[in-house]
Amino acid sequence: MKLVQSLLLGSVAGLTFIAGAQAADLPAKKAAPIDYVRVCSTYGTGFFYIPGTETCLRVGGRVRAEYLYSEPIERTDDAVGFYVRGRVQLDARTATAYGLLRSVVRFEITRRSGTPLNGVDGTITTSPQVAEAFVQFGGLTAGRVISFFSDGDLPTEHFGTLRFDDAPDVDLLAYTFTFGNGFSATLSIEDGLERRQNDFIAGGFAAVPLAFAGQRAPDLVGNLKYEGTWGGAQLSGAVHQIRSVALINPATGPVIFGPGIAGTVPDTDYGFAAAAYLHANLPTIAPGDAMWLAATYTNGALAYMNGGNSALNVDPFNALVVNGGLGLVDAFINPITGDIKRGHGWSIAGGFRHYWTPSIRQSVFGSYMRVEYGRGASSVTPAGFVVGLTDFNEWRLGSNIIWSPVSGLDLGLEVIYARVDPRGRVFIPATGLVFGQESGVEGRLRVQRDF
Repeated sequence: MKLVQSLLLGSVAGLTFIAGAQAADLPAKKAAPIDYVRVCSTYGTGFFYIPGTETCLRVGGRVRAEYLYSEPIERTDDAVGFYVRGRVQLDARTATAYGLLRSVVRFEITRRSGTPLNGVDGTITTSPQVAEAFVQFGGLTAGRVISFFSDGDLPTEHFGTLRFDDAPDVDLLAYTFTFGNGFSATLSIEDGLERRQNDFIAGGFAAVPLAFAGQRAPDLVGNLKYEGTWGGAQLSGAVHQIRSVALINPATGPVIFGPGIAGTVPDTDYGFAAAAYLHANLPTIAPGDAMWLAATYTNGALAYMNGGNSALNVDPFNALVVNGGLGLVDAFINPITGDIKRGHGWSIAGGFRHYWTPSIRQSVFGSYMRVEYGRGASSVTPAGFVVGLTDFNEWRLGSNIIWSPVSGLDLGLEVIYARVDPRGRVFIPATGLVFGQESGVEGRLRVQRDF
């Protein structure tokens, strides 16, 4: 029995030795390398290194829901509206020997319903868009981003429209010169198609609508800017091309012009705009408190004071009067001479933000706008009504209060009062309406989550 046990143990030991020797001859399988995601603190919170690269990436987004009340004038008007927007944003940054290389893509999908959208009630729209997509390399900026005419550093926090260039996104190609100590200057060529303003009153008997011809030159924009610990200031200027097609109305045939005018093409004209911005931090009142001011003058480029909007009224309450009776146009055709006549105006806007507590803040804001068209833009009927483009002023005053119970969540309520004062009683032939001073109230409830 002992002999059998000795033979079995010896056999097992031998087999184990042979298997071990054979296994030693096989190639060893290495564990797969693990590439951990590293936090990138160079550019602030939320950035991480894309594995295998030295590029830092931040993934962010926003969900915004608004519920709007706009005072109705007629029975057909929608008094309430709904607004929902979803945003996804990617921000990639890489340090290079030539300076920072940055790329940003921001997609937004917006759905609106109710309240007048572009003057139409009962409308539901869904608009996916590339809100921003740009590359920055050193001083170069190319793509779609906030216009350099605007000052994107203003501490504004209003939901509705105010009359200044409120940080619109446009297509551009720009270069920024940095001088140090907070000073910089930028020269930018920007898409003038997004700055065309021609909300003309249909049926006017005096001024003739200008039908824009093709763009031959982009808008030329420049600014001089300073940013410091106390706040900042900026001076901006823009030149805007105005071109008309032949003086023929495709819908009604030749317009009645003076002798020899119909069928001619007016000379190309150029409008311009200038603006000054100022903002100041006020930590002595409360941490986070700030004030801002924006003053704008436009001549033939009225979109530069139209609340950051282009010719389309992207804000439901952006109408100049609640029943849509006044026009905001870059230029019109004088029916006597056939020349392009520019509209001009100026605006001033400002606001103050105060933190009552670290989680509750309030803003008070307002704007005033004056628009003038001059001779040939309007006429007076025998009944004493003004027909055509009339001079007017508009002012807006509002306030909101925002509660942020947790980081990234805003619950806000805002009220804006707007009033338009035209010169005289304005008659709109297309609708048969006659009106004078008009006013309206808008209320918004906003729920917003940023991440």
